[in-house]
Amino acid sequence: MERLIRNNHLLGTKLRSLRKEHRITLEDLSARCAQVAPTSAPSESYLSMIESGSRSPSQEVLAVIAKVFQREPSWFLDDNAEFTPVGRKQAAGGAARIAFEPAFLFSRDLLQAAIPELLSQTGTTGRQFAHLLIRSHQESSRNEYPELERTAERIGERAFPLTVPDLMALCKRHGLEIRWFEHKAVFARDNDHEVRSVFRSFFDPPGTIYLNKALQGDPARLKFDLASNLGHKVLHGGDGLKSSHATGGEIGESPDSGLPFHAGIDTRDILLAWKDFECSFFAGALLCPKVPFRRFLTRERHRIEASRKLELTPAVIMRRMTKVSSYPYWHFFDADAPGHFLAVYRGNGIPLPWGSMSQATDPCPHWAVFRMVDSAQRLSNSQISIIKENERWQLYCCHTLRIRDMAGRSHVLSVGIDLLPALSANGADVLDIANGIGEECLRKKGQAKIGRAAAEAIRAVANILSIAWVEDALEQPARIICPRSSRCPREGQCGVTPATRGRDINDVKNEILMARK
Repeated sequence: MERLIRNNHLLGTKLRSLRKEHRITLEDLSARCAQVAPTSAPSESYLSMIESGSRSPSQEVLAVIAKVFQREPSWFLDDNAEFTPVGRKQAAGGAARIAFEPAFLFSRDLLQAAIPELLSQTGTTGRQFAHLLIRSHQESSRNEYPELERTAERIGERAFPLTVPDLMALCKRHGLEIRWFEHKAVFARDNDHEVRSVFRSFFDPPGTIYLNKALQGDPARLKFDLASNLGHKVLHGGDGLKSSHATGGEIGESPDSGLPFHAGIDTRDILLAWKDFECSFFAGALLCPKVPFRRFLTRERHRIEASRKLELTPAVIMRRMTKVSSYPYWHFFDADAPGHFLAVYRGNGIPLPWGSMSQATDPCPHWAVFRMVDSAQRLSNSQISIIKENERWQLYCCHTLRIRDMAGRSHVLSVGIDLLPALSANGADVLDIANGIGEECLRKKGQAKIGRAAAEAIRAVANILSIAWVEDALEQPARIICPRSSRCPREGQCGVTPATRGRDINDVKNEILMARK
């Protein structure tokens, strides 16, 4: 009786990777195996099952496959990690993708059972998970949604800037009725405590927008709510499957609006979250049409404070900036506490500093967004940050702004770019610049003034991109940031949390092995 191989959980991945690398089809591979061993050669369908992980080959069959590729059979087994999965491409933005291997543990049926269990065990709502999916979709596509863009431009005829009366007229043209209501701030849940919340607006199907009278004194937020609700009418026929607009707590813009908490996920969660996203994107495209808004940003050198000239919120300006810019490497954060994010976009792949779904216990305090949350002294700041990822220094610049929402609650917005692609495009030695800044920051306990040559290269890029706050950031020292303060490369680990004495189990294992030699 043939003995099956059991230490081959990645065998299918390795076989598929090797086959694809040599541009051999399953049919060709089966034929070549037949030339090596006519009686034991695997069929095309059996090879497919081996690659998918649903079948384990015998030692004899594995030996035949190995001979075709001029490899030892042991190369295919788990002990050898010398392979690169095919199709494991780096995402355009956000977190790096992973290979779903071993394949038999990532079947559709198992994922359908495991994901709801994961959400239940972590206390993640279906809406939170839906927003995570949408965020990944945004980051991988770098916010390219041409149909939404074209629809908004058709409705608004690329008029810029739109006034409140302009938006009222657009709503009326599309059969929408505006009604006003009075409602003061209330207390709403926010994790384990209560916060002030303002109920701003909601859509009542088939065609009525209800607006809080408090918005009459806040045209920037009024314009966004009008544009978003108009988008629901235009895009979805005003079916009412849209979250209400509120500020603060669990009825806020997350949006978990009006929905009972349940750990799990269903189709409604996904659909509602996607429609909310479409309405929000439509609103941004309507209020900031791509071509005229890009010209405005260039003229204003991307200063966020220019939002006051348009009567738009800084959040709308920042979010839309990441989309319309001809430079694609942007990120955007909205945080209300150290280690806790309300919104995230990472089109430049910047590592996430923990805490987008729940508050982290040890966020790095040197991220600009968290420094601003903790400080009551400054309303805005520009910062150049250096972070070590996969043993290489990465260089980012951001502009951060503290705002208050309609409920009076303070939170921080931050928009930024990856500097290295722009430096590289301008002929700079990015490795030398990043290493120089990183090592100098390490020598000076985590922050250091950028040297003249590197500063001139960054200043040139700031002028090419027409981003004033990149140049402003050169007046401040660059700072080392990290995903978690306990993993900070600084001596003393950020100078905030005590250096951990915790040991990694592999370190202990290696010490034991070294002691026995």
